[in-house]
Amino acid sequence: MKLLYQAWAINDAYDCLLAASFFVLVLLALALARSILRRVLAAFAARNEAGFDSIVAHVVDGTKLWVLFPAAVPAGTSVLDVPPTLAAHIGDMAVIAVIAQAAIWLNRFIAAWIRRQIGRRTADGETVTALSMISFTAQILVWLVAAMLVLDQLAFDITALVAGLGIGGIAVALAVQNILADLLASLSIVLDKPFVVGDAITVGEDKGVVEHIGIKTTRVRALNGQVIVFSNTDLLKSRIHNYKRMQERRVPFTLEVVYQTSPERLQRIPGIIRRAIELQQNTRFERAHLKECAAHGFIFEALYIVLDGDLKVWMDIHEQVNLEIIRTFERENIEFAYPTQTLFIQSSKRDAAHKEPLAQLRRLSAG
Repeated sequence: MKLLYQAWAINDAYDCLLAASFFVLVLLALALARSILRRVLAAFAARNEAGFDSIVAHVVDGTKLWVLFPAAVPAGTSVLDVPPTLAAHIGDMAVIAVIAQAAIWLNRFIAAWIRRQIGRRTADGETVTALSMISFTAQILVWLVAAMLVLDQLAFDITALVAGLGIGGIAVALAVQNILADLLASLSIVLDKPFVVGDAITVGEDKGVVEHIGIKTTRVRALNGQVIVFSNTDLLKSRIHNYKRMQERRVPFTLEVVYQTSPERLQRIPGIIRRAIELQQNTRFERAHLKECAAHGFIFEALYIVLDGDLKVWMDIHEQVNLEIIRTFERENIEFAYPTQTLFIQSSKRDAAHKEPLAQLRRLSAG
């Protein structure tokens, strides 16, 4: 109050009226600029609701008149003679108001951007939880930084506070480093989406369907029914095969026919395989060839593409292909090979010479 009385004593009524006029004009100009900018940005945002314009409009809409009030005070006092201490206080008040408004703008930007990310993705529960946690943490950090800037503006020594926070943060980070690593891995999984709930994946020798993506662990239901729990950090360090994302499946297979198959029938087998594949929908034939002569018969190798990544669709199609090949082989009298051994016995002339006297002796005995 003493500083205000000194300022009143130094300046006459005309100067005070002029200062009040400047203050009101600056405040009205700021309010008018805010109103015009809000209307313009709202018009742009209406054309593209999901665009960046809507985020900017949301940020500008957070401009507060009670924050603009301290910012307009220096404009009014600029025409007055005020004590240096009062001028410093007015300047501090204006800076604090700007810091507070900047924090409000930044927090509204973070909230709007997070909402946009949720809207652009398939917003399952894990995604919403992770993004909401990111938004909350970021806004807390913004207000912490704003508070330290305000304390620094008010001439408080924040060096010890920053050092203490840094040491405390390092101690906490070392204590919970595994939890933090899994937490960051969880955020990476949710945001980058190498897999989502319901995807069939393979991690090393383990196969299964993703049931839950948590903050620390991910649960996968194995094919035999058991639940496999992976640490999120270990999961991202592994090579993950995601079968749900397949757009098509490459299907190689072989079949083997007996050596007694004639060359004419062997020439017809690639065509039989091709016809069996092309009779099915959502397939693309690639090749079929006589590959090699194996221990038990001739081996044919074929390859075709199933134009669908679903496992059940692939199995259904391959079953029909196999049945069609079996039916055609039966009509063509083509036999599949199976493990057999054929023993050929050939007697020598020496053996025949020994057997002839024995045969004559038997005939004489019979006579």
